Amino acid sequence: MNVPADPTNPLRELSRHEDDLLERIGKIVSERTIVRGERHVGDDAAVLRPLVGEAIVSTDVAVWGVHLDAELFSLRDLGFKAVAAAVSDLAAMGARARALVLAVVAPAGTDLEELHYGAADAAQLTGCPIVGGDLSRGAQVSVAVTVLGECPGGGAVLRSGARPGDEILVTGPLGSSAAGLRRRRAGATLNDELVLAHRRPWPRLREGMAARDAGASAMMDLSDGLGLDLHRLADASGVGFELDDVPVASGATRDEATSGGEDYELIVTTSNAARLRLLFHDRGLRAPLTIGRVVERVERRLLRNEPFERRGFEHEL
Repeated sequence: MNVPADPTNPLRELSRHEDDLLERIGKIVSERTIVRGERHVGDDAAVLRPLVGEAIVSTDVAVWGVHLDAELFSLRDLGFKAVAAAVSDLAAMGARARALVLAVVAPAGTDLEELHYGAADAAQLTGCPIVGGDLSRGAQVSVAVTVLGECPGGGAVLRSGARPGDEILVTGPLGSSAAGLRRRRAGATLNDELVLAHRRPWPRLREGMAARDAGASAMMDLSDGLGLDLHRLADASGVGFELDDVPVASGATRDEATSGGEDYELIVTTSNAARLRLLFHDRGLRAPLTIGRVVERVERRLLRNEPFERRGFEHEL
């Protein structure tokens, strides 16, 4: 913006206000300990050390009122959830988080500092610093997060590697997030355990890296629900599956566990489940749960010998 020199010009005051806001946001999101040799917030672009092995990049968008109920949750929750969901995509590849950039579009009067406090909370807890971003005016609050990760030695885990005979495992019981939204709508507090699972999801970074190191053949995060994401993994791999059961989180329903979405647990396939469990145990991680097996026939997709419906959380486009 080219601002005239006249100190009484209102555009000059607007520019000063914008600079002050950016300075405050910069302090909120700046990592407490910036890696030596890197430059994060404060320049036109961030400067990072070279990534090790394969570079992993993903972008995710969270819209207030779509991905989080604006009447039940705060902008701080939206900032946290946007970052956590994006970082979960790194976990799904078995990657180590390195950095993220954050772009926010919001109407005038939005508490942008509160939103960035939430994003900074998630960035600090996941070890994925916010190194830059952008702000723009728009009709609806939305947060676009681009994450950068690395897979030392290569071998990022794809959706397309599942093979007949592989076991199918998940990193934890499912349905907590959907149950939390249901409970919040019924009047539960923000600190309710299931409500926390919905508004403050946790990306399974350590589990993803352990699965990659154990030689997992395919992996995804369960962002849209097992009833959609497992079908997507099977489509990418050109296989079918037979499920024995679905682990349901305490307080959730079976329907929430299969199609509720936003659990951000990982679904993993492997030809050596014993090795996977051993590595999880050695790293102090919760043991993954076997739910079924991969089969050759693409059209064979069953839960307890019944067709497993393709159903979950689908975004409106």
